[in-house]
Amino acid sequence: MNRTEQLARTASIGTTNLVFIGRSMRLSIRDVESLLMAVMLPVLLMLLFTYVFGGAIDSSGNYVQYVVPGIILLCAGFGSASTAVVVAQDMTTGIINRLRTMPMFSLSVITGHVVASLVRNLVATGIVIGVALLVGFRPSANAVEWLISIGIIVLFILALTWLFAAIGLSAGSPSAANGYGFIILFLPYLSSAFVSTSTMPEWLQWVAEHQPITPVIETIRGLLTGTSVAEHILWALGWCILILAVSIIWSVRVFHRKAGRR
Repeated sequence: MNRTEQLARTASIGTTNLVFIGRSMRLSIRDVESLLMAVMLPVLLMLLFTYVFGGAIDSSGNYVQYVVPGIILLCAGFGSASTAVVVAQDMTTGIINRLRTMPMFSLSVITGHVVASLVRNLVATGIVIGVALLVGFRPSANAVEWLISIGIIVLFILALTWLFAAIGLSAGSPSAANGYGFIILFLPYLSSAFVSTSTMPEWLQWVAEHQPITPVIETIRGLLTGTSVAEHILWALGWCILILAVSIIWSVRVFHRKAGRR
């Protein structure tokens, strides 16, 4: 392949990605119910734990400081889960078969969903943080700590979105993809999102402390509230990068096998 052909192919990939990102963004805007649920469920859970359970968990009234980082990650999970369904729909409704006949980089249909989900989740996360500030969350983070927190949140959302995309590609139907994705949404409840792992039974402590969500939550919590992150940040980054790499490889292989195209 000469340089001209390489440049043409690169331009084609870039153009195709932009087209499918635009398509996925339009689908997201039209699917108002999913967008509202991705925002409303984390907000309702935050209000529930702050005002109903918070007093029993932390009588000092500062429980909102503890729970908000977990809610942020929960918001990312709810928002990313819809990616599995829309990817499964594309794989089962015939659009991939039509793309096979076109001279284009057909994997862009998946990257379009991933980028649209990332944008959608960042907007939802911003709304959740805004509501958290209204109900009493008072972060002590400086500008650098906020930037690092946002970077980790973006990396986590990207990793989780690619994971749900891989699930959508592998599932036999949209309903199956939704069911498989729902299992992953339980992980934040088995972490330090809502209570300290030290309050759990010993066998559950081990699970909570060695699963991917806990170090990410503890890193964000530490950065936003001024506690140490040295013990968690490398684990958080490592887990996110590992999940992202495995999910992309999984997605590409399944897509090539099912779509029979590059």
